Amino acid sequence: MTWSRHRLHTGDEFRAVIRGGGRSARSHVVVHLTLLTQGEEAPRVGFVVSKKIGNAVVRNRVTRRLREIVRPHLATLPPGSAVVLRALPGIDEQPFAALRTDVDSALATAERKLAARSPSVR
Repeated sequence: MTWSRHRLHTGDEFRAVIRGGGRSARSHVVVHLTLLTQGEEAPRVGFVVSKKIGNAVVRNRVTRRLREIVRPHLATLPPGSAVVLRALPGIDEQPFAALRTDVDSALATAERKLAARSPSVR
């Protein structure tokens, strides 16, 4: 699967997702979810992994792990939706299974919050 059609590209897109929609936080990750466009556009995802997480090697590893956790959710997210996952300090020490549980839970909560804000979702 190619990620290019599922990526958020510009800072404006990231800001739009973070400022609108539903947000849910867990101990090591924050998930922001919103609808950018109405239509059949594929869901899009962006990752924010700051230098507080670690050096470039650690940040890239965290991004790869988050990407693999989000990949199965792309089929279930509403068309036109966008997700930003923001890593918090300590995420690099989390076991993959625990991180997956946190992201899955936070994404489900963000979807519920988005649905409550805009009934047209799902």
